[in-house]
Amino acid sequence: MSQDHFSKFATGLDSILDHELIVAAEQALKDGTPVTIDASINNLNRCVGTMLSNEISKRYGAAGLPDGTITVNLKGQTGQSFGFTLAKGVTLNVSGDANDGCGKGLSGGEIYVTPQPSTIAAGLVPEDNVVVGNVALYGATSGRAFFRGKAGERFCVRNSGAITVVEGMGDHGCEYMTGGRVVCLGETGINFGAGMSGGIAYMYDPNSTFAGKCNMEMVGLEEVGDAEEIATLKGYLESHVQHTGSTVAANLLAQWPAPLKSFIKVMPHDYKRVLLERAAAADAAAAEPIAASAA
Repeated sequence: MSQDHFSKFATGLDSILDHELIVAAEQALKDGTPVTIDASINNLNRCVGTMLSNEISKRYGAAGLPDGTITVNLKGQTGQSFGFTLAKGVTLNVSGDANDGCGKGLSGGEIYVTPQPSTIAAGLVPEDNVVVGNVALYGATSGRAFFRGKAGERFCVRNSGAITVVEGMGDHGCEYMTGGRVVCLGETGINFGAGMSGGIAYMYDPNSTFAGKCNMEMVGLEEVGDAEEIATLKGYLESHVQHTGSTVAANLLAQWPAPLKSFIKVMPHDYKRVLLERAAAADAAAAEPIAASAA
């Protein structure tokens, strides 16, 4: 007798949480009216938000909905691939933790994960514990994901446009990353940035341990000195506090700008070259009308 892989009983399609979310979000899907949905979640609920995102894509295309149109507040532990290809306009707030593959292919949506208040009150220190599993934000293209706690291995692999804040990560972080921004407020594992050709990572490194864990083949390490860049980094920390209640980010902001000296900017060599070339071309184009009028 062959094993059943495809029946409704085997796949559990009839019990997928997204069915409930789609019904609850019908008004938002119809005309963009903001809705807030509260629900529980457990690790049987895989790929939550994907079918909802498909409904958005079918009606509004790649543009999605305005940020914050559909807010889903979830309590518990997510299943794998939570928020897979999450569309713009959907915000998933998790009070608990997330399994492997969280935010894979993130496509404009927002994900915020923080341990439950009761767990923190019982003694859990978020920045010392993993709150999101391996391969989070793999292949993300856009959107935001903030995690109050550490991530597992291969965080943000092949990220091409998402913005994220995390409080530590395992080995092989930002591998093959091509775009986006990553802020890490804790320690990393080995081989960070291997094959990283684009995007920028900001690493809080008060103990000066990061350089020995970074794969330097394609990236360089710099200070964060540009005024606009400093303001942007500070804004990421403020958003992290706002959405997750992070005490790590709050403590840094309370001492700002003193912590800046402990931040390292991970800049890919090729990406830096392209930015400099674009800046030079823009300066040259701006100078042409001045030269013409002087003649």
